[in-house]
Amino acid sequence: MITAAPPRLHAPARPPRAGAVRHLGPNWYATVMGTAIVATAGAGLPLRLPGLRTACTAVWALALLQLVVLLTARVLHWRHHRDQARAHLLDPATAPFYGCLAMALLSVGGGALTLGRDWIGIRAALALDTVLFVSGTALGLVTAVAVPYLMAVRHRVQPGQAGAVWLLPLVPPMVSAATGPLLVPHLPAGQPRQTLLFACFALFGLSLLATLVTLPLVFARLLTAGPPPLALTPTLFLVLGPLGQSTTAAGMFADVAPDALPAPYHEGLAVLSVLFGVPVMGFALLWLCLATAHVVRARRHGMRFTMTWWSFTFPIGTCVTGAEALARHTGLAVYGWPAVALYAVLAAAWAVAAVHTARGLVSGALLAAPVPAPEGPGPATARTR
Repeated sequence: MITAAPPRLHAPARPPRAGAVRHLGPNWYATVMGTAIVATAGAGLPLRLPGLRTACTAVWALALLQLVVLLTARVLHWRHHRDQARAHLLDPATAPFYGCLAMALLSVGGGALTLGRDWIGIRAALALDTVLFVSGTALGLVTAVAVPYLMAVRHRVQPGQAGAVWLLPLVPPMVSAATGPLLVPHLPAGQPRQTLLFACFALFGLSLLATLVTLPLVFARLLTAGPPPLALTPTLFLVLGPLGQSTTAAGMFADVAPDALPAPYHEGLAVLSVLFGVPVMGFALLWLCLATAHVVRARRHGMRFTMTWWSFTFPIGTCVTGAEALARHTGLAVYGWPAVALYAVLAAAWAVAAVHTARGLVSGALLAAPVPAPEGPGPATARTR
């Protein structure tokens, strides 16, 4: 993920001590998101490999464990290091990562109904998803307002500081839009189902329009100020998040609309899922190529592992689920096979990030104080460990 306090994590065996979490920022929730998307994206692949669903369910269980441990650690952080927590909110490079908490809750909640039901039962999965969806949606709406407000009145950001991390507080409502439809069939027919579906559609619009006004700033900064610092280069992949997630959400609307909405609305959502998803995924492919080229360049210039590498996981995962949605609604293999290929990339990226993160936790380097990154184009800092 990105500037100033990038993520870090793989759940330790037990909750960390209070002193060990002083520099544990909200960016750590990105690891939960990255793990959860490996599970849910794998469940939707147009392949029926023996053991695939079981493996994906195990990965979801790991994401749930990570979430519990990380929530515990963050409670300790707020209880014993309020000065640091306040500094995170007032830091323009760290505050946007508060959006990761909402997305972590929503991702694990959606996985409960998609996969967790196999192990914990439908009633427990439904209860868990309901709690995580409501809390994640509420937190997502708060961050979508609070973080831009802080940026406007307290952070005093400059145009040269624009980066893909600015999208993080704006994407949680889109994750709600993509995971909320899973709850629609479990509501009574009629107004309850329609209300939730239209609420998800409103969240879709909220996040999409906010992204559309922010993304040009990110693109303009990249073109006019040059590549970001090496440690922050992976955060370019964050742009894929709202693109893939919006395509996924449109596909989810079309999936549940026939049992929730009367004609012609459910037919309209089916059409929207294709007419919207195809061009958006086209732009996602363009950005994927552009971001990959920057990462290859950064790697040649000495880019080493940092927690920003978790930026390769959740955003790519949303492109997998977006391609899966288009494959379902178009019936075209041209979307099914790219979904499989992207999932292979996702699994590899997750494995690399997870291994390096585990090593960093064992050594203690990832819980140490941040070190300013070497100066690069634009005034940005990052943890280099």
